[in-house]
Amino acid sequence: MTSACTHDQLFLQARSHNGWLPGEIGDDVLERLYELVRHGPTSANTCPMRLVFVRSAQAKARLAPALAPANVDKVMAAPVTAIVAYDTAFHRLGDTLFPHRPAMHDMFASDAALAQETAFRNSSMQGGYLILAARALGLDCGPLSGFDADAVNQAFFAGSTWRVNFLCNLGQGDPGRLFPRLPRLSFAQACRID
Repeated sequence: MTSACTHDQLFLQARSHNGWLPGEIGDDVLERLYELVRHGPTSANTCPMRLVFVRSAQAKARLAPALAPANVDKVMAAPVTAIVAYDTAFHRLGDTLFPHRPAMHDMFASDAALAQETAFRNSSMQGGYLILAARALGLDCGPLSGFDADAVNQAFFAGSTWRVNFLCNLGQGDPGRLFPRLPRLSFAQACRID
């Protein structure tokens, strides 16, 4: 695949997939995916997103009990499910990621609520970059939020400062399982110019 992507590939023809064709995603593709994602902007270069690429049958079995019933088959059939998480202690890397203003990260270290809000907001942005980067690499995506966050955190992040934000299935989507495209809001409905 070339590095040139079109608006169609990233937005207009891309769909959120619920069904998956058989296939695998190699480590090299996941590493390339992260290489693209890590360059997206975050406030004060916080880079709080953390990823767990759930691919093995054993890892999927750990994830399954946390899923809403409607999402179990989607996740089990997907070649990879990315747990898009965030590190509430992202500020520990402040000297590396934002060395010209270390006091910025001291501010997060001393205010847990601010750190939580910053980590969640910026990992959400990074999760959006993940979806676009996956599409740019020719993968389809199926983001979902139907899961028990506490159960995911217990199964994958117990004893750590990582917390789940959302899940995103990755692979080659089955076009036969797509629903008709749902409507979107118009500019007039969603935007205002002041």
